[in-house]
Amino acid sequence: MQRSGDGRIRKLGLGTGLCLVMALSACGGGGGLFGGGGGGLFASRSSAVPLEELDAATIFQQAEAELEAGNPDDAAALFVEVERLHPYSEWASRALIMAAFAYHDDEDYENARIAAQRYLDFYPAEEDAAYAQYLLALSYYDQIDQVGRDQGITFQALQALREVIERYPDSEYAQDAILRFDLAFDHLAGKEMEIGRYYLRREHYTAAINRFRVVVEQFQTTSHTPEALLRLVEAYLALGLTDEAQTAGAILGYNFQSSPFYDDAFRQLTGQNLAPEAQGEGWLRDVWRQTVRGEWL
Repeated sequence: MQRSGDGRIRKLGLGTGLCLVMALSACGGGGGLFGGGGGGLFASRSSAVPLEELDAATIFQQAEAELEAGNPDDAAALFVEVERLHPYSEWASRALIMAAFAYHDDEDYENARIAAQRYLDFYPAEEDAAYAQYLLALSYYDQIDQVGRDQGITFQALQALREVIERYPDSEYAQDAILRFDLAFDHLAGKEMEIGRYYLRREHYTAAINRFRVVVEQFQTTSHTPEALLRLVEAYLALGLTDEAQTAGAILGYNFQSSPFYDDAFRQLTGQNLAPEAQGEGWLRDVWRQTVRGEWL
């Protein structure tokens, strides 16, 4: 999936997370982010004092320091230790959500999901539950480009983003989740188009039609629908199925007349003495009735 800017999504998460760190630190009475002014805080990682002998606040502050130093992997490990060593302290839930954030910042998406889900399981009513669900969704979303044609991760991203939208509609993450949901949905349609074009180039017209049909029927609101209708015109003309080609052209002309895809479809149809008009029966005629005439029943 195309991202605007280098690592834009990950950086957005970092900014949100640092605001969260500030809030957590303020709640903990540590004198602001990374405990400035709290004498004796930030015990050295190189000291001989084992973590087991440190209190939760000190380990948490060491983790914050690692995060500020640009070491999210070390920060995550320390946040995890807070919860492991002091599971019933006031710092445990804070450390867990920060571990999820640090893992995500380190692009360790699997562990980010584990930590975020653990937070949701143990602290579903806490104020940071919305952020945990948002991190969980981002950990899927940020992997979409890495999985090739396997769309399972995209479906998981959509499901997790929907949870943010539906369970936390008033949170500060809801609008961003809506945007990413639309982008992920568009991504699924784009993959169907990619495979459909592959079949079309190789003259496997029936296989291509099946892919373009998915876009028209299941992804009507995406940016790929006009091209899908054009490719249906091409594939049906190649098969000599003129009724279907004309109907696809009619739907394209009614909904996307200003699109260059319609201009191309119009030229192809008129080049064979055909017009973009709904003809015959079949699934495209049903789409015509639904989208143009509003006959849904």
